[in-house]
Amino acid sequence: MADESSRLTHVDETGAARMVDVSGKDVSARTARAAGRVLLSAEAVAALRAGDVPKGDALAVARIAGIQGAKRTPDLVPLCHPIALHGVRVEVEVTDAGADLVAEVRTADRTGVEMEALTAVCVAGLALIDMVKAIDPAAVITGVRVEEKAGGKTGRWARE
Repeated sequence: MADESSRLTHVDETGAARMVDVSGKDVSARTARAAGRVLLSAEAVAALRAGDVPKGDALAVARIAGIQGAKRTPDLVPLCHPIALHGVRVEVEVTDAGADLVAEVRTADRTGVEMEALTAVCVAGLALIDMVKAIDPAAVITGVRVEEKAGGKTGRWARE
C-alpha cells in the first residue's frame, strides 16, 4: 500500500471519491488568480468596444456573473469545500481577438481558492457569450487556467 503522502487525497482506501477533511488545517490567507479568453468575431469585438451590444452592458454582466460564479463554486464542483470568500475581482478586457478574462479570489480559510477563481473565469466567459450570441454564435471560451496561487502549506505557485 502506498504511503499517505503518495495517495490521492480525494479517493478513499476503496477507491471511492470523497471530500477531503480540512478541519485540521490552519486557517491562512489564500489567493488565486485564473485567466481565460473568449474568442469573438470582429463584429462582436466592435459591438463591445462601442458599447453597442443589443442585450446591454456585456462587460459589466460578465464581471458580476464571474463574482457570482466564484461564490457558487461548491454547488457546481462536487468535492469543493464551501468556504467564505473575502474578495473576488473579475476583469474583462476587450482585445482584437475577443476578451481576456482574469479573476482573483481571496479568503482566509483552511483550503485554497483555485477552483473559485477558475469558476469565476468560466462563468464570466459564459455570461459574455450569452450577451453577444446574437452577434457571434461561434464564440469560444479557451485557455482557462490558474496563473498563480498563494497561501497554505504549499505557499506560492506561479505559472511560468
